Amino acid sequence: MPNSIDRLFVYSSLRSGFQHPAYTYISKYFTLEADAITKGKLYDVGGLIVGIPTDENYFIKGELYLIKEPSEFSWAIGQLDDYEGVQEDEDNPTPLYIRSVSTILVGDSTEKAWVYWYSQPILNGNFIENGDILTYLQQKQ
Repeated sequence: MPNSIDRLFVYSSLRSGFQHPAYTYISKYFTLEADAITKGKLYDVGGLIVGIPTDENYFIKGELYLIKEPSEFSWAIGQLDDYEGVQEDEDNPTPLYIRSVSTILVGDSTEKAWVYWYSQPILNGNFIENGDILTYLQQKQ
């Protein structure tokens, strides 16, 4: 049975403009629907760009994807869970990320989608106020 939430919002290495090898994987199973935003804060934590959810008026820019074949969603998202390291196990007792459903804003409408959020406290991170990893990395170079 397909999952009722079959969309994925990505804001970091899985974005099309990031040119990460994992994007090849995501584009095989998911179709890019739109550029989108979600409430959250983006941080640079020692070179790792992470997002955390917030109720404050901050937004993270990213992309909204829809699974191409709903019957493949559980398998495809499981592979991404492995990539993001969300499962607790012997080697990973405290996962860096959790996957949860969030509200995504696409123009004037909203969608529900899975988002990988950073699960650790932000102790010494640099807040990225514009919420866009691509712009941030371009300015940093």
